This record gives sequence, C-alpha cells and structure tokens, in this order.
Amino acid sequence: MSKRVLALSTLAIVLAAGGGAARAQSFFEGKTMRLVVGFAPGGGFDTYARVISRHMGRHIPGNPTIVVENMTGAGSLISANHLYRVAKPDGLTIGHFNGALFLGQALGQPGIEFDARKFELIGAPIKEDSVCALTRASGVTSVEKWMASKTPVKLGGVAPGGTPDANARILKAALGLPIQLVSGYKGTAEIRLAASSGEVGGACWSWESMRSTWRSALDSGEVIAVLQTSARPFPDLTGVPLALNLAKTDEARQLIKVGIQNAAAFARPLALPPGTPKDRVLTLRKAFQETLKDSAFLAEAEKAKLTLEPATAEELEKMVAEAFALDAALLAKLKDILYK
Repeated sequence: MSKRVLALSTLAIVLAAGGGAARAQSFFEGKTMRLVVGFAPGGGFDTYARVISRHMGRHIPGNPTIVVENMTGAGSLISANHLYRVAKPDGLTIGHFNGALFLGQALGQPGIEFDARKFELIGAPIKEDSVCALTRASGVTSVEKWMASKTPVKLGGVAPGGTPDANARILKAALGLPIQLVSGYKGTAEIRLAASSGEVGGACWSWESMRSTWRSALDSGEVIAVLQTSARPFPDLTGVPLALNLAKTDEARQLIKVGIQNAAAFARPLALPPGTPKDRVLTLRKAFQETLKDSAFLAEAEKAKLTLEPATAEELEKMVAEAFALDAALLAKLKDILYK
C-alpha cells in the first residue's frame, strides 16, 4: 500500500470515528437516561446501580443525566421482560436485572418473554458469588449446626430463578441441607427485614452485596456467614466452608458448579433492548468501562464497600452462549430442582 493510500485510509477512519462520536453527542446531549433496576431500593442491585448512575453520565458524549428506577416483581423478571418487549431501543433505557434468568431461559423457566441472546449487553460490575448468612436468633451459627437442625431452616427468596432461590434449592438438593424456602420478597432489603423480625432465618446471596448492605448486623454478630457457594473463599471469610467441598457426589458438585457458580458469572448485567443502534451500544460499553476506572467512582465504591470484579460485554455474551450449550440431562435435572 502506498503512503498516500495509507494516509487517506487513516484519515477516513479518524473522520468516521469522529463522526460517530459527534452523532452520539448530538443524540445523548440534554437527554435523561433510565437505569431500570429489577429489585427494590436498598438491595445490592440497587446500590451498585445508583453508584454507577452518579458517574457514568460524565463518560457518555453529551453528558446525559442518568436516573435509577425500580421495577420490582418476580425476581426481576418483570423488568427483564419490560426491557426486551416494551422499552424503546434508543439507548436511553438500560436494564439491571438478575442475569441468572439467562440460564432460566435455557432451562425453560415459565414467564420468560425474552431471548437472552438478543439483548445488547454493556457489561457487569461484579460476579454474584454468594454466601449463606443466618441470624444468631435462628440458632444456626455454623454449617454443622445447620446440617444437624431437626427442623428446616427458613431462607428468604425473591422468585423462581432468583439468586437466593436458586442457591437455596440447589444446596438443599446437592448437600441435603434442611431448608424451607420462603419466596416472594421484592429484594434482599426485604429479606433482611424479614430476618431481623424472625420471619426467616437468613438467605444466600452475593457476599459483595451482603457485606455492604448488612454490614452492621454482620459486625455485631447478629448475623453470621456460615457457607460460601463460590469456587474460592473470600479473603475475609477464610474460615467459612465452601459448599463445593461438602458435596459428596459428582452430580452434587456439577449442580453447584453449573447452577450456582457459572450462573454467578453473568448475574449482574447491564443490558439494552434488542435493536438498539450499534453506535450507541458501543458508546455505552465504552462509557461503562471508563466509569470503572473513574477515580471519583472508585472512591465512592470503596466508601460503600462495593467490590468490583467486572465483566465485559464480550465475556457476558460468551457465557450466555455457553448456558445454551449445556448437557441436556444436566439441564433437565436443574429444571426439576429449580422450578418443580
């Protein structure tokens, strides 16, 4: 290629990129964006979304305002269906819901009205590696006491397919833990209140969320972490056993790996409706990645004790595709456990 042709090609690319940025700025400038959270205020999803919303707009051309809206119900399924079927695909509506619903679609979960493979994914701030925590008042202060309990321990849940529900159902099936799932709460904030009142003994959900939103009860010893479902122990929970190490069969280990650990990897997505213009998708992906490096954002996340373990849109897309390629027999077993 001649130097003249190379120079002209480079100029064309620069002009195209500049034109894309200009179009993005002209579209987003003066606009208000909605970040729709599928759970109630005060929980982990809501907390992460509000911190992100306060900083991401600075990294979007035109500096739009981002407001958080809560659309609760069915473990965030209502908000996911809304994003797919109702929200206008113009780049102004971002959804933040339980990505375990993607596995739910592969399992044939009732009520799902979307195709996970058609969402335009932006990324995720963190994985959903979970911990089961119970109140001291429940009498269960260790997994050994839980195993020995003569009555089922009540755990709070949100809806079929929700992270607290999936953890409870799979741990009961894989480890034989005595569990009674009490579902229907609008989010982990409501579960915490139910635990405080003695309505349930506790629940299993993201440790990063739990240690931020349930901090005072954990510090006082009113609430105790008794079991981790992650592949590796959290640095601040080295003495708390891993569920995988308690599994006694290959099937039990496989259920925990696929149903809990793999689902945790894409459980906190930020997504756009199908059909959102590609230039706006790319603009928002870039803005999200820049937000994760923003010093003001990082300072607020640290103050709120929010750990970041982000995943890119490309990583999420790969994991979603893998969920639809799982062994049919394993999918059938998980479906029976999670939805029967």
